Amino acid sequence: MDGSVAASVRVYAVHEIFLTLQGEGAQAGHAAVFCRFAGCNLWSGREADRATAVCRFCDTAFVGMGGDGGGRFASAEALVDAVEAPWQGGAADRLVVLTGGEPLLQVDAALTGALHARGFRVAVETNGTQERPPGLDWVCVSPKAGTDLVLREGDELKLVYPQEGAEPAHFEKLEFRHFLLQPMDGPDLAANTQAAIAYCLAHPRWRLSVQTHKMLGLR
Repeated sequence: MDGSVAASVRVYAVHEIFLTLQGEGAQAGHAAVFCRFAGCNLWSGREADRATAVCRFCDTAFVGMGGDGGGRFASAEALVDAVEAPWQGGAADRLVVLTGGEPLLQVDAALTGALHARGFRVAVETNGTQERPPGLDWVCVSPKAGTDLVLREGDELKLVYPQEGAEPAHFEKLEFRHFLLQPMDGPDLAANTQAAIAYCLAHPRWRLSVQTHKMLGLR
């Protein structure tokens, strides 16, 4: 077949889609549909591989498809149908958060355009190692130690803290509107929270981000 006329078919692999309140970061409290893509370039998502992963502290399940709205979607329109289905708020103030895993392995202009056509403002939560497609309205980058940061500007830099090799001072010259420290979850959460509070008090450019969805029992 002539490659110049061959049509490419993009299949989106999605772990889950659900309605919730944004639980962390600068948009905390906003109603949003979360579209969680399967797959990541920093960890397979399998516990057996965590010790050798680039990112070893991820607290999100993103392996597999088909549960709770997820699956394989053969077109942007089909995926947007699934994103729109749980929304309860009518036509105004629609927000979708494209997350993962690493969403920018899959998100493209066809998808952002189709979401805009349905009235959604499009946010993404990314590790910042992939180029961004056009059509993103809010870009949240969460850097991970040991990676090359491709996205060096956006709306929100949300740094999980502490990370050896990814200290806050490394990122302060980047072009972001908001700089947030989020205490690393796990057995040391209490100590990490106190350390993040102390850092924000001493460096007021940084704001504290807490995972309110976990406190409230939300997803």
